[in-house]
Amino acid sequence: MHITNIQPSSPMLFAFEPVRSMMDFFAGQALPLERLPKGDGHSVIVFPGLGASGGATAMLRTRLQQLDYEVHDWEQGINQLPSGDLDAWITRLAKQLRSLAARDGRTVTLVGWSLGGLYARALLERYPACVRQIITLGTPYAELHHIGAAPVNLSDIDADAVAAVPAFSIYSKSDGVVAWQGCVPTALPNHHAIALDGVSHMGLVHHPEVLSIIAELLASSTKGQLASRPQDVHRDRGPKV
Repeated sequence: MHITNIQPSSPMLFAFEPVRSMMDFFAGQALPLERLPKGDGHSVIVFPGLGASGGATAMLRTRLQQLDYEVHDWEQGINQLPSGDLDAWITRLAKQLRSLAARDGRTVTLVGWSLGGLYARALLERYPACVRQIITLGTPYAELHHIGAAPVNLSDIDADAVAAVPAFSIYSKSDGVVAWQGCVPTALPNHHAIALDGVSHMGLVHHPEVLSIIAELLASSTKGQLASRPQDVHRDRGPKV
């Protein structure tokens, strides 16, 4: 498997990433949930980033559960990159997605943090009928081409079905791990970029502004409002480091 180098926005941002992520964590804990829209109980799967496990996304999952969604960890432990055949790896991840969709008779939202967002994209390309929307957080689309290789033969992809599923890339221009420019997909159908300032890479799964955006996207998907969202949104969080 070939992985290209992921470059941070700047050495200074990288150096301050631990401190900023801690601040984002505590800020997220203080977010009043009554301000956020409630959901319809549909299933959501959350994929962690490289080197992280479900523990790193536990707060995000708890918040979404409190908003009345059925939220699931990806159930694969620490994300250490797929070993062996990539196609078999994506098929393995798809078991959970297909099982939830079949059980509920409803599509599933996929939330992927960093590398986990590429898994979400790969699952969308293979199983669009099971996916309601994907939401990625600091996912380096330009640096990693679908985790090193196409997960499925391009001739097997139903381009129209994939394009019908909204995908949202939430990224921070103050990301200290992944350069934000790589998080802006330029050639993916129905893909919407949402830019923030002042959020760390680790903080993308904790920051109150990110949690608010995710809650809004999840709630909007139950009302058929996703198509009306602007293609590119920028939310200024104040001065950058």
